[in-house]
Amino acid sequence: MNQWSIVWSARESFLNGLLATLELFIIAAVVGLAIGIVLCYVMEHQSRVVDRLIIGFVSLMRAIPFLILAYLLYYGLPELGISMEAWSAGLLALVIYHGAYFFEILRSQRRLFSVGYIEAAVSQGFSRYKIFRRIVLPNLFSSSLPLLGNQLIICLKDTAFLSIITVQEITAAANGVQSTYFIPFNAFIVAIALYWAISILLELLIKRLSVYGARRGMTHA
Repeated sequence: MNQWSIVWSARESFLNGLLATLELFIIAAVVGLAIGIVLCYVMEHQSRVVDRLIIGFVSLMRAIPFLILAYLLYYGLPELGISMEAWSAGLLALVIYHGAYFFEILRSQRRLFSVGYIEAAVSQGFSRYKIFRRIVLPNLFSSSLPLLGNQLIICLKDTAFLSIITVQEITAAANGVQSTYFIPFNAFIVAIALYWAISILLELLIKRLSVYGARRGMTHA
């Protein structure tokens, strides 16, 4: 049996790893982006204390490596009486970490948003929530899609770190195959191909969304 035949015989392990990676990534991306949107909306109220708390949280997430946060949640919290499974700890780390980055991307685009559109909406009697939902947010998304796309790919790659806390995703599957059959090159080539395929799909999705946003005229930011 050659090495590629061995990899094929272990396809179920890679498939399970792929499904786990996709599940982690999709949930983390959706929830993390929701957190970024909510924090961005909260800052629209311009409360100095709340704004400083949010900025402090984002600054902390930008300062620490993702793996340290995963270690803290999985190995550190049990000392405080809070225990989580590896999958839950890894997912929570992804959500918190990338939620902060999604917020920072949206906030940077919010600074560039023309005040004139807000003033026009206020003069028409729009509420603060309606202004954010119907005017600010669509334009923020449209203008920040390339940056959001990059962050999504980073989020995908960060799932690989979770193999260190025993989450059985793509990297863990590849490592399991190579340690069992001693074929590291073939096993990790398959892992690279899987990550690459997902990244290409993400890039295509971002391009489609960019075209859609341009057609809908969401280019005012």
